[in-house]
Amino acid sequence: MLSDIEIAQSTKLRPIADVARDAGLAEDEIEFYGRNKAKVSLKVLNRLPAGPRGKLIYTTAITATPAGEGKTCTAVGITQALGKLGKKVIVALREPSLGPTFGVKGGAAGGGYSQVVPMEDINLHFTGDIHAVTAAHNLLAAMVDNHIQQGNELGIDTRRVVWRRVMDINDRQLRYIVCGLGGTANGVPRETGFDISVASEVMAVLCLATGMTDLKERLGRLVVAYTRDGKPVTAADLKAVGAMAVLLKDALKPNLVQTLEGQPAFVHGGPFANIAHGNNSVIATRMALGLADYVVTEGGFAADLGAEKFFDIVHRFTGIKPDVAVLVASVRALNMHGGVPKAKVAETNLEALERGCANLDKHIENLKKFGLPIVVAINRFPTDEPEELALVKKHCDAMGVRSAISEVVAKGGEGGIELAKEILAALEHDENNFAPIYDPALPIKEKIEILAREIYGADGVVYTASADKDIARLTKLGFDKLPICMAKTQHSLSDNPDLKGAPKGWELTIREVRVSAGAGFLVCLTGEIMTMPGLPKVPAAEAVDINEDGRIVGLF
Repeated sequence: MLSDIEIAQSTKLRPIADVARDAGLAEDEIEFYGRNKAKVSLKVLNRLPAGPRGKLIYTTAITATPAGEGKTCTAVGITQALGKLGKKVIVALREPSLGPTFGVKGGAAGGGYSQVVPMEDINLHFTGDIHAVTAAHNLLAAMVDNHIQQGNELGIDTRRVVWRRVMDINDRQLRYIVCGLGGTANGVPRETGFDISVASEVMAVLCLATGMTDLKERLGRLVVAYTRDGKPVTAADLKAVGAMAVLLKDALKPNLVQTLEGQPAFVHGGPFANIAHGNNSVIATRMALGLADYVVTEGGFAADLGAEKFFDIVHRFTGIKPDVAVLVASVRALNMHGGVPKAKVAETNLEALERGCANLDKHIENLKKFGLPIVVAINRFPTDEPEELALVKKHCDAMGVRSAISEVVAKGGEGGIELAKEILAALEHDENNFAPIYDPALPIKEKIEILAREIYGADGVVYTASADKDIARLTKLGFDKLPICMAKTQHSLSDNPDLKGAPKGWELTIREVRVSAGAGFLVCLTGEIMTMPGLPKVPAAEAVDINEDGRIVGLF
């Protein structure tokens, strides 16, 4: 089989103007970025109906493993399959970060014959949205330090500046730094650090904003520091909002590309789901729901991360409700959850697979708690044996949910027909009683403990002394009614990445709680989660190159 990039490069793309026309967009509503991608004007929202026209198919997955689950592939494959069934469909996805592209994961535009294209552009600089977020974030950081240098009229406590800098590359060297060295002309020395750009609250604000006015209001609420008497200092206080909005004006517009089979795809926004809220932009999703009969979207990582955050955070701000949840699993990944090392996941081991299905069962149980119809997509690999697939389907039957074998990576839309039909049946026949799992008006600790018990399966929660102080301070400042955005490892339902399956007998540790007032949630840091990843021993960047003719290779 050809590599992902070889498949993408061998596909003849449709003119983006034709793709836009199929999506229901007029030519004066798009701004061309070359031949194969475009920005979509926000004025489209003004002519669409107030409520959604389309049904929202929310794609999520079991807990991530190195063996592969195939969530983005499945989301794109469902879109291509619905296209083959004659449905008007749009897929709405997040933009890949350069961090994982050059780090462990590699590209994130799908795979095989189920991709969004042009995959090289999407995986690299694309239309510059993440760079715009980086620039806006770092402008605010510079204005904080400049304010301190120029007299500090707001009385900022230099020990309590919470607005770090960002960049879109994994670089562990920058996690903790000292800035302002070299004498008085070079600023006030203080400890700080860098996060990855997609962990920036500016990215969360961009993805949750409903338009320019809302964007500016959210930017104004960004808390950058605290005064000596403990009062928050915001971007509005520093008069940074207008300039930041100018830097983000084009990034606010959704990006239009296409699937390998020519369906419209909005790829817009890119917050990680392990350290941010993990879903594409509200604007892109709303636009797609107003244009198409079916919209396929996905949340980062597993249902305990991206999906939970869509249901408990994005829905609260927008009213957007999922109509069905598609839960992606693979035999290989379930084998790993059953204790099989990565090198042996392709070997048939029904006992390990049975153990690993505990992870699948827990995610099904969690999605049921939100009242959603569920379809399990069993992402088939060439090494899967019939008895393995039958065992997974048996688990789905026992849990009372629909399931289907998906072969979209090998066969494109044709390989997703069975899955698409099950989704359509669920939309037509299965009851949807969707509701978030907690009331945001509850005290901070009570919201955290609901997530720990109900979603992660913890016996309880342990708070560090620092986290207890954070919670008391944020409650006093009036931030306690915000929803929770848990920063947690994607490798386990627990806060320990080594615990696979559905861990029992453990407690969730909260070590820090931060307010993201612009985004509108509280970020709770658990375990050893980091907001600036590092590169692995052999980074994916080592395989990436470009030929004399400009053809990129090694981007998978």
